[in-house]
Amino acid sequence: MGNEISNIRAQIDAIDEQLTELLKRRLALLADMAEIKRREGKAVFDPEREREVLNRVTNLAGPDCETEIRLLFSTLFNLSKARQRLLLEEASPLTSAIAAEAREERLFPERSPVACAGIEGSYAQQAASRMFRAPAILCFDNLDKVFEAVESGRCPFGILPIENSAAGSVGAVYDAMVKRHFYIVKSLRLRINDVLLGNPGATLGGIRELSSHPHALAQCSGFLRKHPEIKPCPLADTAVAAKELAESGRLDTAAIAPRACAELYGLEILDDDISDTQQNYMRFICISKNLQVFKGARKLSVMLALPHKPGSLNELLARFSAIGVNLTKLESRPLPGSDLEFLFAFDFEASPRDERAMRLLAELSHNPEITHFTFLGAYGEEN
Repeated sequence: MGNEISNIRAQIDAIDEQLTELLKRRLALLADMAEIKRREGKAVFDPEREREVLNRVTNLAGPDCETEIRLLFSTLFNLSKARQRLLLEEASPLTSAIAAEAREERLFPERSPVACAGIEGSYAQQAASRMFRAPAILCFDNLDKVFEAVESGRCPFGILPIENSAAGSVGAVYDAMVKRHFYIVKSLRLRINDVLLGNPGATLGGIRELSSHPHALAQCSGFLRKHPEIKPCPLADTAVAAKELAESGRLDTAAIAPRACAELYGLEILDDDISDTQQNYMRFICISKNLQVFKGARKLSVMLALPHKPGSLNELLARFSAIGVNLTKLESRPLPGSDLEFLFAFDFEASPRDERAMRLLAELSHNPEITHFTFLGAYGEEN
């Protein structure tokens, strides 16, 4: 048995060597092809030629191998188009700008005016205090005002929630990032530590209303099922719920809010074990109006729309895999104003000094088959 396997593997190795040499010859011809297309003003993508080749090779393969051969040549087409685009594109403005920023090796600032959504005690305020050693925090009551403060130059930076481990992504932030063209310059994973707060003298048995952010209420669904007499009351922010509770003085109302709000607003902790899960994290991003890459950047984020054809996503994932890039997030969102078209958000681990990652980024940004492309940032993340 062992000898049989060894013999088959030896034959496969010999074929692989032949395939490698043939592939090298095929890729070498692309330089000449790219130059001819440049001279004659022809596009890299030739759908008629691709269909012709696919039909020819699948007929040669026969029904037993048709699927595998089609997949192999589809991958070859993508590699060929990517290489031709890189040969034709003398420089990518995007990757040139990223490289120039990375070369500066600037440290993330310790002090700055920072806009955040939420009042004192909110998780956004806590995130700002973690990201900056001495921030001058300006609090706003909604996400749009944070974007406006950064866009106007009132604040160089803004802090926004982007993803919750239990509730998922904050779609409004992704939509605004694409529409307004901001850049992520840093991110932070912050543990959510919500507790049940009440005014001094309140008891759990006397609570009839419970206010908090809708996500916080949803994450305490088990507690609410145990107490059907308590009515949930959604508010815009967990810290706002705590502050309004303190101002009301009511003993029949409680709030789900960060633990820090107890001391901040003179409230008492009625229950510190109300969440459905104890491993709940919120990811916050720090945004800037201008592209900035600070020392220690190890993550890249993009959003793009892929063509409506079978295998588009798989082809792109294969490109990431081929250069050894680890995808940490892949999510789809409807493209605003389109008919059943989706944007894909990608987070992946790569340095802005990684030439392979930069080549892939350049190819994606110039690929005419990708109808929408937005570079979201190159940044470091704290835990």
